[in-house]
Amino acid sequence: MTMSFLIDVTRCSGCQACIVACMDQNDLFNKKRNDFWRQVYKIENGSFTEAKISYISLACMHCQDTPCLLGCPTGAIFKDIDTGIIGVRQDFCIGCHSCSLACPFGIPRFTDDGKMEKCQMCKERIDYGLEPACVRTCPTKALKYGEINELSQQVSGKAAAKILSAISNLR
Repeated sequence: MTMSFLIDVTRCSGCQACIVACMDQNDLFNKKRNDFWRQVYKIENGSFTEAKISYISLACMHCQDTPCLLGCPTGAIFKDIDTGIIGVRQDFCIGCHSCSLACPFGIPRFTDDGKMEKCQMCKERIDYGLEPACVRTCPTKALKYGEINELSQQVSGKAAAKILSAISNLR
């Protein structure tokens, strides 16, 4: 069973509540940094007279191929066999940034002492049957969490299906 996030870009308002929820859940307020585990990006399309703005909330994609895991020389990055969640053992991390160079999304973040950290899908919440904090908090319900095959059945529209297909191919 591979768990995944799905973002409905037609619903995301760019409010960044997901970022605040992630920071609160993972006690990132005390780290005094701006490189949060989840980011919201503004996407501008169209022309000057017909501008279109959308937002996308991204965190670790927990890829199937796991380029970060393959790039890690110490085994600090691991994949949970039951959920597909990519985790980090900070005590194994040597801060070489190989994972960051290997990640096509530039997701890995580093602590002040050089150790890698990233979204781990709120595994402690999932273990208790709860949704990840970002999903639970999203006021527009743009973020979804679940088994990737179930999410694909919920997806409607060709654009959303293409996005999910692209994510599946990365996994």
